[in-house]
Amino acid sequence: MAVLIVASPQAKEAETFHGVDLAGIDHSVKPGDDFFDYANGAWIKANEIPADRSSWGAWGVLSELNNQRVRDLIEGAAAAKAADGTDAQKVGDFYASYMDEAGIETKGLAPLKPDLDRIDAIKDKAALASYLGTTLRADVDALNSTNFYTDNIFGVWITQALDDPNRNVPYLLQGGLGMPDRDYYVSDSPKMAELRTKYRAHVAALLKLAKIADADAKAERIFALETKIAKAHGPRVDSEDVHKANNPWKRADFAKKAPGLDWSAYFKTAGLQAQDDFYVWQPGAIAGISALVGSEPVEAWKDYLALRLIDRNSAILPKAFVDENFAFYGTAISGTPKIRDRWKRAVAATNGSLGEVVGKLYVEKYFPPESKAKIEAMVGDLIKAYHARIEKLAWMSPQTKEKALAKLATLKVGVGYPDKWQDYSTLKIVRGDAYGNAQRAQEFDYRQALAKLGKTPDRGEWVMTPQTINAVNLPLANALNFPAAILQPPFFDAQADAAVNFGAIGAVIGHEISHSFDDQGSQFDAQGRLVNWWTPDDAKHFEEAGARLVEQFNGYKPFPDLAENGKQTLSENIADVAGLSAAHDAYLLSLGGKPAPTLQGLSGDARFFLAFAQAWRTKMREAAMRNAIVTDGHALAMYRGDTVRNLDAWYPAFEVKPEQKLFLAPAQRVQVW
Repeated sequence: MAVLIVASPQAKEAETFHGVDLAGIDHSVKPGDDFFDYANGAWIKANEIPADRSSWGAWGVLSELNNQRVRDLIEGAAAAKAADGTDAQKVGDFYASYMDEAGIETKGLAPLKPDLDRIDAIKDKAALASYLGTTLRADVDALNSTNFYTDNIFGVWITQALDDPNRNVPYLLQGGLGMPDRDYYVSDSPKMAELRTKYRAHVAALLKLAKIADADAKAERIFALETKIAKAHGPRVDSEDVHKANNPWKRADFAKKAPGLDWSAYFKTAGLQAQDDFYVWQPGAIAGISALVGSEPVEAWKDYLALRLIDRNSAILPKAFVDENFAFYGTAISGTPKIRDRWKRAVAATNGSLGEVVGKLYVEKYFPPESKAKIEAMVGDLIKAYHARIEKLAWMSPQTKEKALAKLATLKVGVGYPDKWQDYSTLKIVRGDAYGNAQRAQEFDYRQALAKLGKTPDRGEWVMTPQTINAVNLPLANALNFPAAILQPPFFDAQADAAVNFGAIGAVIGHEISHSFDDQGSQFDAQGRLVNWWTPDDAKHFEEAGARLVEQFNGYKPFPDLAENGKQTLSENIADVAGLSAAHDAYLLSLGGKPAPTLQGLSGDARFFLAFAQAWRTKMREAAMRNAIVTDGHALAMYRGDTVRNLDAWYPAFEVKPEQKLFLAPAQRVQVW
């Protein structure tokens, strides 16, 4: 693994060396007491979180490098004066429009006026329902990225049906909140109460900037409505339970099961009037929000919708709106003191709207065919390791093993970039129209999602762009995506030895494969159908192992008033344990029976586990940590780094003793797969 050393977040290219970062180790910490801090403590002490970030670490360092690379590609397209309608024209003009602060300042709120006028024209509940339908977007993803947040009252996710791998259906999810989660509105924590006060002030400030009369009174009315929406919401843990989400409704069911909203009007303007089959992910919330549409005054909804429109688009409004938006969401919610440079925000927006166009440029320059081939070989090694692990499971019955191995054999793995690029030919991008570009891009994305209805699901479809530093398992497709951007140092380096590559990117690959068999993925068969393929005894053993992992993570308490939620993070924790275990097996297989070499004064196992912990190297601001514990399905990085305590091989590699804090007796070590 090459370790990136970045002198400053603005550095264009990073200096690298190959192997684990010896200088980052804190030898004053015993590995058996806090392995994450041992592996990263010296680096953490020596580095500060950049002022424009809520966290900093291995992922952030790579993100900065990647941002600069993507910026160069986009600015090259912007300067090229490409022919109208070409991909280069769209990328360049979208970015240039976002960067045109002077033009945005001059226009003020004028670009929003037609939409604000439409809200103002709402006179009754029927008109309200029709308008709400126009706000529906494909901006949630319940299983792939576990993204349950939309500030529209509902979000839709269109993908394969839970019961039928041959058809796509729309899944309707709860939404409508300005703050990240229901807990921000209903928790009695003093920290949450403080944020509620700041949020009300934020809402009032935005209304005043927009010169909306009676801003303070309207802010209170908006907050009261959002609080009622929050109380209707299901909690995060329930949203992660796919069986609670398995609620097929016919279109006609909505009027009976969720009265209040004129669903016919809503679905018509949402473009779903011809769709008869839906899945309702959180039926209680859908019914509760619908009831509020019926019971709350139209004027309150109009105030709320105007606020949501302004808040959602603050990034492409005059500077006063940008600053107010950041003061709340950046500083109050995440603890970040300084807003990111405009160009970084423009890169993120361009990636979000024209992701695969930028991705194609990125792959051509930064992802050579040999990198793709090497990663595909590592994936093959990891799959072999999983195959061997499944075959050796003493507790699993032959019937369940057969189904598990069939699922492994049909896993579709995408490396670097999709086989087929998305066609953006119908998306119009106009230089100088930042707001219009954003709206048309969102509408384009929504129409692309709607176009899947009535078609057979495409298992080759990607849900991440090649320039995204991440990886994903797609349970319904039984597929994996490993974007090009994560397949580079510090996660993968062709010049590093197998121990560090398997410890870093190997554990990531293993993590994503294991999602096919975690508490969520294990509920889907080889075709992605939600079905129980476990014998009762096998399921009981699996659930008991999961319960022990829940207990382990519930014991991590970074603040006196807030602990990790082991149930909320269970899927990711199972994936970390199983993925690391399989990566270690694959590493041993790669040695071909030969002893591991000693490099950098460390054994192969020591380098493997250090590479894993250093890949999770992260510093976070307190506000960001608190937000992550409430809203994220992943545990904090410092606890993910300590996953090593569940692997037998870690103990001799670092001479871990029973009296040390992370020590687990062999019977207490959680091994799911």
